[in-house]
Amino acid sequence: MDHAPISNGLSVDVEDWFQVGAFETVIERGDWDSLTLRVEDNVLRILDLFDEAQVKATFFTLGWVAKRHPALMRRIADAGHEIASHGYDHARVFTFDRAQFADDIRKARHILEDAAGVAVTGYRAPSFSIDQRTPWAYMELAEQGYAYSSSVAPVAHDHYGWREAPRFAFKPLPWSDLVEIPVTTALLGGRRVAAGGGGFFRVLPYAFSRWAIRQVNRRDGRPAVFYFHPWEIDPEQPRVGHAPVKSRLRHYTNLSVMADKLRELVHEFQWGRMDVLAHREAMRAEDMAA
Repeated sequence: MDHAPISNGLSVDVEDWFQVGAFETVIERGDWDSLTLRVEDNVLRILDLFDEAQVKATFFTLGWVAKRHPALMRRIADAGHEIASHGYDHARVFTFDRAQFADDIRKARHILEDAAGVAVTGYRAPSFSIDQRTPWAYMELAEQGYAYSSSVAPVAHDHYGWREAPRFAFKPLPWSDLVEIPVTTALLGGRRVAAGGGGFFRVLPYAFSRWAIRQVNRRDGRPAVFYFHPWEIDPEQPRVGHAPVKSRLRHYTNLSVMADKLRELVHEFQWGRMDVLAHREAMRAEDMAA
């Protein structure tokens, strides 16, 4: 008997081309306001793409961006998408202590809610930087009333990753309903491989992502979590020639094909907002605990 397709989590990490981890050592935060802002035009293209496919998504947005583009936040929300927090200015969680983290997420949430006119209940750490070094992060998110986080990449990677974390949604605190929804990994030869979007989606053939999402949906019976960035559909963005070669390769490879690959992806699979997925995963966790 055929089963209804699983609805997967579709998400956009809203940051501009100069705010990425690949350039954090070569572009100073103090210089950001002197650089060309391209995020608004790119997000508008994404909204058109999602509207064409009739899908809804979650936009994990930097407070820094929302502060400069409040009308864009309202437009995203008015289109039926979720506005969620990506922190204020893309500082990784493990660079904070708990008090600094609390200030960062409180500041970002205030800006986002004021701009969009909607409640913010979801959070994604910049560069998936909640890991074994930050046991207090979930406590702070829970105490500030967040319903879910999608801040873990359960893989080993030179840029991020918490290899020991569960592959699928889990409740990190026994006393809280907060749900963590890791970005998708697939199993290849018994080894976890990153398969939730970003640079892996851009660089690898589309067939890899199709295989990975089908594995998660059909074999594991779980939703996939996919993410990308607005700058990834922008091949005309400025080049940072003084960045390390590895960073430039990661950032610029296949920018020209990303939009077409995304269009194929959003039409092939079922997609929805992360807050809806989080609610379903919370109910699933309760059923399994009963």
